[in-house]
Amino acid sequence: MEEGKARKLLVDTGRKLLETGLVARTWGNISCRLDEDNIVITPSGLDYTKTREEDIVKLNLSTGEWQGLHKPSGERRIHVAAYRIFPDVNFVIHTHQTYATAIGLAGFERLDMTGEEREKLGGVMRADYGLPGTKKLTEAVNAVLKAGARVVLMANHGVLLCGSSRDEAMDKAMLLEEICKKNVKGSFEATQEAASEKAEVLAKAVKEKFRHAALVKTPAVLVCANRGLPIYAQVDDMAQMIGRKIPVVSDETGRVLKALERRNAVLVPGIGAVVRAETEDDTTALGLLVDKAAVCGIHTAACGVKAEIGIIDTVLMNFVYKRKYSKQKARG
Repeated sequence: MEEGKARKLLVDTGRKLLETGLVARTWGNISCRLDEDNIVITPSGLDYTKTREEDIVKLNLSTGEWQGLHKPSGERRIHVAAYRIFPDVNFVIHTHQTYATAIGLAGFERLDMTGEEREKLGGVMRADYGLPGTKKLTEAVNAVLKAGARVVLMANHGVLLCGSSRDEAMDKAMLLEEICKKNVKGSFEATQEAASEKAEVLAKAVKEKFRHAALVKTPAVLVCANRGLPIYAQVDDMAQMIGRKIPVVSDETGRVLKALERRNAVLVPGIGAVVRAETEDDTTALGLLVDKAAVCGIHTAACGVKAEIGIIDTVLMNFVYKRKYSKQKARG
C-alpha cells in the first residue's frame, strides 16, 4: 500500500477501535504492510484521538530499524512475526476487547462457534502469558502463529488479529467479540439494582472532592459489587492503570472518599463502582476497565479458574505505567 494512504488508514482505524470499545485510551496497536520489507505501525503510548498521520512510524521487518517522530509500539515484535509468517497478511490489529479477553482467561478449549465462523476467523488459538512487550510474549505468540492461527487470544492480555486488509481484520475483531459474548459464563444480572437516591448523594460528594470522577453501574460491575468481593487483576491493562485489586467499600460516603484518596477505583455494594482520575479521558477509561475486569472475574469464577496476574508482575506493570504516563502528561 502507498505509505500516505497507509498512515491515514491507521489513524482512522485507531479512532474506530475506540468508538467500538475494542480498545481504551492508548491500549492496543495497529499496523499495515507497505511492501515485503516495511510496515507502518502506531506509536507507543499516544492517544488514538491525538494521533496524526505524521506520528505513524515506519518499520523495517528485517532489521527492526524504524523512522518517525515517536518510538513504535512496544508490541511491534508480534506484528513483525505475523507479517513474516503470513505473506498474505497486510493488516494487523491488537485489541483489548472485553469478551474475547475473558475467554482467553478460561474456556477457550470449549469455545462454541459454527464452521462458517471458524473459517471467517481463519484459525483461533491461545498464546501463553507473557508481560507486554517481552520476549516471552513474542515467543508465545510466534508459536501459535506458526501453527496457523490468524486470531490469537493472548492470555491476560488481549487479542491479535491478522487480515489481508483493514476491513477483514476489523470484521474478525467484531465477529470474535460476538462469539465470545455468547460463550462467556456466569450470571450478569444483579440481584440488587443500583440505589438511585443514595448513588446521587454519593456521586455529588465524590465529584466535589475529585474533579474527574464517575459512577460505573454496568450489570457486571453491580454483580461484583453486590457480592462484596474485591476484583483482582487478571488482565494487564487493569494491573497497569488500577493495580492489584479493586476493593469493596461500604456505601458510607466518608469511607468511599477516604478509600478514593488511596485508590482510583472501588466497589460499593448497592451502587456499583466509583472511579476517579486526573482527566475526564482517564475517568472514562477507568470505567471501561472496571467493567471489563468485572466481566472477566464473573466468567473465570463460573469456570472455576483462577487467572490472577502474579503480584510481582502486577506491581511492575503499575509502576512502569505510572512513571511512563506521568512523563507523557508532563510533556503535554
